[in-house]
Amino acid sequence: MRFVFAIVAFIAAAVMIGLGIAQRTVFLEPDRVALSAEFSGETAFIVVEPEALAAQPGKQTISTSGSDTVFVSYGRSGDVEAWLGETPYQSVTYDAQTEELSTEVVTTAPVEDPLPEVPAETTPATPTPAPTPEAEAAPDPEALAAASPVGSDLWLDEFTAERTITTTIDVPDDISVLIASDGLSPAPTQVELDWPTDDATPMAGPLLVGGALVFLVGIGLVISGFLHHRRSRGPRRNLPKGPRGKLLSAPKPPRRQSTGGRRAIGRAKRVALVPVFLVPAIALSACSADYWPSFDQGEAPATSSPATQPASAEPTETVAPDEPTVEPAVTVPQMERIMRRLAVFTSEVDEARDAARVAERFVGPALDSRVANYKIRGTLPDHPAPPAIPAAPLTLTLPQQVTGWPRTVLTIAKNADDPTIAPTALVLVQETPRENYHVLYSMALAPEADVPEVAPASIGAAPISPEFKGLVMPTGQVAAAYADVLLKGDESEFATAFDPEGDLIREQLGVAGQKVINDGLPATADATFSNVVDDSPTVALATNDAGALVTVSINQTEKVVPNDGGTIGFKEGAPGAALSGFTENSAKGVQREIGIQLLFYVPGVGTGDENQQIRLLGWSESLIAASEIP
Repeated sequence: MRFVFAIVAFIAAAVMIGLGIAQRTVFLEPDRVALSAEFSGETAFIVVEPEALAAQPGKQTISTSGSDTVFVSYGRSGDVEAWLGETPYQSVTYDAQTEELSTEVVTTAPVEDPLPEVPAETTPATPTPAPTPEAEAAPDPEALAAASPVGSDLWLDEFTAERTITTTIDVPDDISVLIASDGLSPAPTQVELDWPTDDATPMAGPLLVGGALVFLVGIGLVISGFLHHRRSRGPRRNLPKGPRGKLLSAPKPPRRQSTGGRRAIGRAKRVALVPVFLVPAIALSACSADYWPSFDQGEAPATSSPATQPASAEPTETVAPDEPTVEPAVTVPQMERIMRRLAVFTSEVDEARDAARVAERFVGPALDSRVANYKIRGTLPDHPAPPAIPAAPLTLTLPQQVTGWPRTVLTIAKNADDPTIAPTALVLVQETPRENYHVLYSMALAPEADVPEVAPASIGAAPISPEFKGLVMPTGQVAAAYADVLLKGDESEFATAFDPEGDLIREQLGVAGQKVINDGLPATADATFSNVVDDSPTVALATNDAGALVTVSINQTEKVVPNDGGTIGFKEGAPGAALSGFTENSAKGVQREIGIQLLFYVPGVGTGDENQQIRLLGWSESLIAASEIP
């Protein structure tokens, strides 16, 4: 009977192990779902819409080919559409009915020609020369630069390669993918999207291991049956007796039979060793988590999204279809990428003193400061270079809430290599979608500056109007009021509006600093000072306590005039002489202009102490102009 049970166990083990192996082979589902689309080169750009990227759950792997150069980037859908503007493009969406990708050419209304149409009879019949093959093959560099999406600050990431690109991304619902060649040539002709699928077989492991255990039970039954059979053939009590009462002995088996028995036993031992090696092999083959059921009762998390930070969990108001969507100017990953590129760019142009190239990333007071520094260092190599712009870490990212362009961002970055260097506060402005962010203001944060709490970057801050009356001083008046304080000190009518604690600019360029400069001049010369508000825009962003972070710029002019009818000039080797190139003495005198960039915190009205003062959080000052007095 034991042999019968053993046979049943072997059959059950074979069935279980066979089913377990079949689940991981012939019955195994594909581990990826792929969708593809082909294009005929009608447009220079392809946009994979969010619904196509979300056709299947999980990370998206994008494979693109069909052109000599392949460019792939992804960013917020609104930013991608804004960058394309009126440029036609192929839109890739997902058709849920056919479960395939669908494509269509998206074009905008053509721009009307502002020039009046010339009547046919007055138009000179001047033949247009045919373009040469060389001219057709070589695109205009300016047109190529304007059409190229490479290096745009709008992208969360980008990839460029020759002929083909395959990359995996993990993005939320509001992200689109832009595919191109160089912006002028036709876009790649082949795009494929694929997603990983859950090909786990939770019963394969139990079947394999269970089959192995049943097989072991069968082996045990076989061994038990053999042992029981041998015991049942042992000596008996009533054996026949021979002559003289002796027991009859059984004839000895031939030598060959004895040898054969031992060989049979040896073969049985070798057969019994088979499961010793078979069972671990089956157990090891079922070690993967895909082979076993999951007993985790919690819901699996949704696909992670490193591209953007999650929005606030608070309910948001429904936006009417005809109202523009308000969103932050940048995301944190986008800002981190911009800062990395800006840090590398600034390091290169500062070292090369490239005044022409620096304008690619700097405007306004920040540009004036660096251009003047490059000119001074061209004559005085030992003159300090401008402060470097650190890439990370970003301790504050405050984008403006926008519906379009221009866009503004305030960020504060620490120097990771040297913590003794004061953090840098930057105000960046993007005028149009196809322009990169430019540094408008660059300032060092004041020691122990108490920066107020602001909204998270995923929400952004509302811009404050220069005439807004909800602050202790309208932001449009802050620059002029502080300029008056620097010029008059405590006698200024605005002196009590500003907190003097920690204000080193008031000590250096205010009344006390002006007195030091006059005391250092010879008795035959006098210095006069004047302050004017720079024509750069005032940037004001709201804080959580109904206050505002305000950035302004002031220019202070210092004129040194002889008072005895003689002449005076810049000292030899002075920055003023290096910047102006004027090395002689003049009876008119000489002048210097200092650019002062300032970051203030302006408290709100009715948010605490009514006598709250405006605090200076950061500043920078540098020589931006010098000349003989005209």
